[in-house]
Amino acid sequence: MSLISIITVNYRQAALTADFLRSLTQHAEGENIEVIVVDNGATEDSEGYFKEIFPSIVYVRSEKNLGFAGGNNLGIQHARGDYLLFLNNDTEITAGFIETLREELDRHPDIGLLSPLILYDEDRRKIQYAGYTSMNYFTGRNEGIGTMDDDEGQYDRITVETGYCHGAAMICRKLDLDRVGLMEEHFFLYYEELDWCEQFKRAGLKIGFTGKAKIYHKESMSVGKESPLKTYFMVRNRWLFIRRNANWPSVVVFSSYYLFVAIPFLLAKYTIKGRFDLISAAIRGLAWHATHSTSSRQLGITLPTG
Repeated sequence: MSLISIITVNYRQAALTADFLRSLTQHAEGENIEVIVVDNGATEDSEGYFKEIFPSIVYVRSEKNLGFAGGNNLGIQHARGDYLLFLNNDTEITAGFIETLREELDRHPDIGLLSPLILYDEDRRKIQYAGYTSMNYFTGRNEGIGTMDDDEGQYDRITVETGYCHGAAMICRKLDLDRVGLMEEHFFLYYEELDWCEQFKRAGLKIGFTGKAKIYHKESMSVGKESPLKTYFMVRNRWLFIRRNANWPSVVVFSSYYLFVAIPFLLAKYTIKGRFDLISAAIRGLAWHATHSTSSRQLGITLPTG
């Protein structure tokens, strides 16, 4: 049986990662897997704590916060598997999940990157992800398929091409990854998995969704708390994604729309809320593009240490 490398990134959420490892011990028995935990931005060594739960894990510690893409890329360097399964540490797998994903990837050799049905953990009837629509390069927007619908088995028998995978759960072949390349680390937060999907597409591979495997995600169903850090990266990376992946006429149209429609609307909303910290973050996210290329590794901000 082919080896599957499961990679998860922990960022100061040891208890959450411990729950994730417990779900693997419960539902991955008999699977030929290795589990790699990347302890990202770690201030202390948690190897012993994690190995009490899952003794065979490969523990990789990085004192520097490498972001989502950088943490996963570090895990890839330690992976020995023929398949690589990327799972958020705030997810819980289900029975048969790993085997089903591998089998669906084998059945569809044209699919390079595959995500399962993702349900909200706080209400396990509610769908978070059943695929994505294609990106509108003029607005930098796309939509989730099935989001907030009840799971009534409508996706249980399908594996289809979709616009993008979801970063909480993705599987690929090691051979395809060797050809496509790693995630782009300069996104740091947000849009990195969408950009990676575009890399797979340029390599002639499809992006897939399967409802035959499902996973529970502990992300909140409500809109997450707005913070300057999130605002900065969302504003910055939406434009970065378009600059990297759209043709130049689309980049010109998007840039005009972004600067003269979307951003003024966003700033007006923050002004009404009195969130001048978010206004500053958004402006800094825009300003980054005036002095950086699409391959720049400089984030343009100082990350919080706590």
